[in-house]
Amino acid sequence: MTPAPLLADLTAKARATAHARSSSCPCGTATLADRPDATVVRHAGLVAKAHPPESDPTELTSRLTVATRHPEILLAPLTPTPADLHGRLVTCWPYGTPVDPDDPDAAPWEAAATLLARLHRTPAPDALPAMRGPAKAARAIEKLRNATPHPAAAPVLRAWDTLPAWARAEAPMPHTRTLCHGDLHLGQLIRHPAPEGPWLLIDVDDLGVGVPAWDLARPAAWYACGLLLPDEWGRFLAAYREAGGPAVPADGDPWPALDVPARALTVQTAARVVAKAAAAGRDPDEVEQLVVDACDRMAALPPQLAQEHAK
Repeated sequence: MTPAPLLADLTAKARATAHARSSSCPCGTATLADRPDATVVRHAGLVAKAHPPESDPTELTSRLTVATRHPEILLAPLTPTPADLHGRLVTCWPYGTPVDPDDPDAAPWEAAATLLARLHRTPAPDALPAMRGPAKAARAIEKLRNATPHPAAAPVLRAWDTLPAWARAEAPMPHTRTLCHGDLHLGQLIRHPAPEGPWLLIDVDDLGVGVPAWDLARPAAWYACGLLLPDEWGRFLAAYREAGGPAVPADGDPWPALDVPARALTVQTAARVVAKAAAAGRDPDEVEQLVVDACDRMAALPPQLAQEHAK
């Protein structure tokens, strides 16, 4: 949980910034997220976010600048310069309508894929840091290793050990000039202006240069694990290709490019759910067990190491 002074002052900042932008603010404050890595507070049409404690101000500023320069792809912050609040970097954003988790049939797979393709085709500035996807996967594994021992951890760790060093954040990523989001899932899309504006990507904390197939890896992993229907995966992949996305070939088999990132995202997801199960002293539930079982299969089958299309 966020320390009370930070949450209180973040709420106050959201309120003050919202009121400075409009004299007719329909007051109303809500905490949208309260996690160790991010706290997000909304006041009317404005959102204030406290970024992860380890955020580097120079790197975050460069990521925010990318969002400011490409508002047709990424939601732009009110200013690309973060402020300091209780030792945390804080930014303010316009509020947008998120994806409705209770309406899976309306999930914007085509919009997500098209935005990714546009992002991947956008020239990356020279000073932009590396995309943080592999680092997040490595952090999930570290938390699993430090968690209460659990039988389901063994296949997850075996699968992790089969991945190449770059996917474990132990070596530089190959082909690191492509602009990547770094943590793509449906929670990273909003409509702006709310409620019916165009879809945009949000959350630049992991934005950077790297292997673009990483941004396709979560839906690819869900599809491979049986958590995403073939029709939804097909729509996502087709839209990405139609928009000229460079992460996979324009036709034919996409898996030589997707295999390693999809495996890494499967392991990351499994590490998180097993660590939670261990903390609660329970077995993984039915859905969680699907990703653990996928790790068990992965550990017995070496990944396809080819990344010639991830450029």
